[in-house]
Amino acid sequence: MKKLFIGLFVIAGVGSCLGQNMILPLWEGDPPNYKETGEVTIWDTSDIVRVRNVQKPDIAVFLPSKKNATGEAVVICPGGGYQILAYDWEGSDIARWLNSEGIAACVLKYRLPGSKSNIVPHKSPLMDAQRAMRMVRAHAEKWNIDTGKVGIMGFSAGGHLASTLSTHFDAGDPTSTDPVEQESCRPDFSVLVYPVISLAADFTHKGSGIALLGEDPDPELLRYYSNELQVNEETPPAILIHSDDDKAVPVENSIVYYEALRANGVTSELHIYPYGGHGYSLAIGQGHLSTWPDRVIEWIKYIHQ
Repeated sequence: MKKLFIGLFVIAGVGSCLGQNMILPLWEGDPPNYKETGEVTIWDTSDIVRVRNVQKPDIAVFLPSKKNATGEAVVICPGGGYQILAYDWEGSDIARWLNSEGIAACVLKYRLPGSKSNIVPHKSPLMDAQRAMRMVRAHAEKWNIDTGKVGIMGFSAGGHLASTLSTHFDAGDPTSTDPVEQESCRPDFSVLVYPVISLAADFTHKGSGIALLGEDPDPELLRYYSNELQVNEETPPAILIHSDDDKAVPVENSIVYYEALRANGVTSELHIYPYGGHGYSLAIGQGHLSTWPDRVIEWIKYIHQ
């Protein structure tokens, strides 16, 4: 048993040296918009891994071997209606698939607005996504990443967060004493899989909107977080994946975002599958639907050729 323990320790150490499965906090100490309440992060591993009540956001870093690295990287936002994070189903499983294509991946464990530790609940998820994007660029040289090929990917409510970052970004603060904050948080591309896009339209996912903004939201905040209304010519290129029979997050969410990108001359691609419903991750064993990851890789190669 002692030899086994030592062996596992050595393997873990080697993995850390190779930069695989590193967990990095987004901020040292308390994150912004946080107050201490005594709450703790809850991990439920009974089925898929579900994370609730996130207190200290972080990124789990998955890197391909240096020889396989394409220079591209993706920050992944798992879904869960802004109430939980489907951490492996729409996070670490996705990261390993991207690694198999030579793409670095970081799974974002972002704060959820329902926690009492948020000072202003709706601000925390976007803060965390912005910081994650800056951190990837700050570590780009060490992780064999091209700073001009860093994208964001999100599923369901995570797709809402990814599209929010794609429409609410800045170039960084060159006067900051924190080198991470000097980096841009604009994604170079976005991958949106059955995303929530609009909070104001009648085809929204009401649960996500209520979780983020409450039962009686300010109309200005509804507009601010209805990302089809925030698209302009600076919005990054996007590929959208959705199913026509999605009863939870109607396909109109992806359609209106695609139309907004197209109207602003932004390179975009939309794939609507006839079946699949909602929340299918990699759609393994689901026939034609399981080809959506191939479409994403082809598109990423296309925009970087």
